[in-house]
Amino acid sequence: MTGLLDSIQMPADLRRLNRAQLKPLADELREFLLHSVAKTGGHLSSNLGTVELTVALHYVFDTPHDRIVWDVGHQTYPHKILTGRKDRMHTLRQQGGISGFPVRAESAYDTFGTAHSSTSISAALGMAVAAQLKGESRHSIAVIGDGAMTAGMAFEALNNAGVSESKLLVILNDNDMSISPPVGALNRYLAQLMSGRFYTAAKHMGKQVLSVAPPLFELAKRFEEHAKGMVVPATLFEKFGFNYIGPIDGHDLDSLIPTLENIRQLDGPQFLHVVTRKGQGYKLAEADPIAYHGPGQFDPRVGLQKPAQAPRPTFSQVFGQWLCDMASHDPRLVGITPAMREGSGMVEFHRRFPTRYHDVGIAEQHAVTFAAGLACEGLKPVVAIYSTFLQRAYDQLIHDVALQNLPVVLALDRAGIVGADGPTHAGAYDIPFVRCVPNLALACPADEAECYRLLSTAFEQNHPVAVRYPRGSGAGTELPADVSSLPYGLGEVRRRGQGIAILAFGTLLYPALEAAEVLDASVVNMRWAKPLDEALLRTVVQTHAALVTVEEGAIAGGAGAAVLEWMQAQGCNLPVLNLGLPDVFTEHGDPARLLSQLGLDAPGLLKSIRQRFPAASVKAVPLKVVNADGT
Repeated sequence: MTGLLDSIQMPADLRRLNRAQLKPLADELREFLLHSVAKTGGHLSSNLGTVELTVALHYVFDTPHDRIVWDVGHQTYPHKILTGRKDRMHTLRQQGGISGFPVRAESAYDTFGTAHSSTSISAALGMAVAAQLKGESRHSIAVIGDGAMTAGMAFEALNNAGVSESKLLVILNDNDMSISPPVGALNRYLAQLMSGRFYTAAKHMGKQVLSVAPPLFELAKRFEEHAKGMVVPATLFEKFGFNYIGPIDGHDLDSLIPTLENIRQLDGPQFLHVVTRKGQGYKLAEADPIAYHGPGQFDPRVGLQKPAQAPRPTFSQVFGQWLCDMASHDPRLVGITPAMREGSGMVEFHRRFPTRYHDVGIAEQHAVTFAAGLACEGLKPVVAIYSTFLQRAYDQLIHDVALQNLPVVLALDRAGIVGADGPTHAGAYDIPFVRCVPNLALACPADEAECYRLLSTAFEQNHPVAVRYPRGSGAGTELPADVSSLPYGLGEVRRRGQGIAILAFGTLLYPALEAAEVLDASVVNMRWAKPLDEALLRTVVQTHAALVTVEEGAIAGGAGAAVLEWMQAQGCNLPVLNLGLPDVFTEHGDPARLLSQLGLDAPGLLKSIRQRFPAASVKAVPLKVVNADGT
């Protein structure tokens, strides 16, 4: 039943409701959200936890005139539903549908595009200062989770915001109880009291009166901190220049709304600490919020079910197995993750080697430099990090690791197209930004077995090496029985043909092999984007009339560009076709369909090659395309 929710087309409709209608509205919103995500897949636990907070924010503040910036943005489904996109939720994270994250082009209510963490305070502060400069009266609200508060960027923004008198409100959505005491009636009362004008005026007057008697001022200050019941957080955030309020129950509208209404009347930077629960209102998600963080389609009546047949292992799982195997083999190995234990396949490693496992929080910069410090002392750190998140630690990669030539292994997960998460999470740029850095090598395995063995190769080196691999499963090759490696910097010829040679970097080797059967082309599994196997390249250019490079990464500056640079240096003028990701942001959608539309499946490769080289030798055999179901 969504009678109330159906009447809400925009937040202005929400603000016309009376307070008594908000609780049943939140119940309807949560129920609709649960069944909607169960049909499409997507982030669930985090969104169930922000229902009441979203209702309260749009009820109290004049959005979109007042700006709300959601950190990361994976918890904005209730926000999307209340801001005119309820009828499009069935298209969530599908090609041509709405994004799973805030996108400025999608709605005026999405004031800032997000998907990476810890950016909200900086963006909201920029908006608040802009309003001041333009003489506009509006509030800017940053909603940030306790996980995102572990990143240095959030504290950089707090440090800057504390000296501003702009109308900035930072809401800490604390859903792990990590820095929170129990929440109850007393805390609710104190939060409303401390956000009121009387308290603020009395506090200001008290500072003026007691400032002439420092001992009394210090005594009063300590009493205030103890009265708040949050000595450490209150002191921390008020040292930054914020007025700290909370903690309050983030699911209690009778607490949220009066507190926000009071805060709306205050000047200067405010900090509200709310406590929420991931998966709130759906018992299965409450019990296991990690499992329901980003589920696929499921029946909400029965919850997530294990598949009848075990699926093929993903590249992340292959990495996790290699990590455990190599850790058993070499006691110097240390595993590092920036808050992505499950996503990077490190759960078993954490269980078996707890003292050698380090989750540094959402702090990619720190993760890389931390690894550099470990390497300085003779250990062998392995940093498991998504390709898109390594972008956030690029200076540390160059300055702290590569410049000092330290033996750090970077396991770059989610390289290439990522599907439903879209352009913010796509690993499109790691080949260009890694291969231009001295001392740093980059391996591109074609399948699971090669990924396993190239990780061993990377681990053997005495300099930094990155190994990139995509999301999901590959060709299904069997893993080796030991941690033996492949030769460093060498590729292999996988098919000998004539006329054209296709140089494949990574998992696109397999569609290249399919296309080559039709063209009777040679196929080279390059394996390494840096260093290039120059001896192999020299043989290939001497025995073929044209080259085609294929990679699931940006063409600009990518592996194909490296081949062209080498050929130019050799004075070779053989015609070359570079195929990969074009110079645009690839939208969200089904990965296989996106690759097909980009011309990076077997039929697409064949079409591009025939268009570029129409006189190429072609065998009169039909192209076999293997569908996802194996047919």
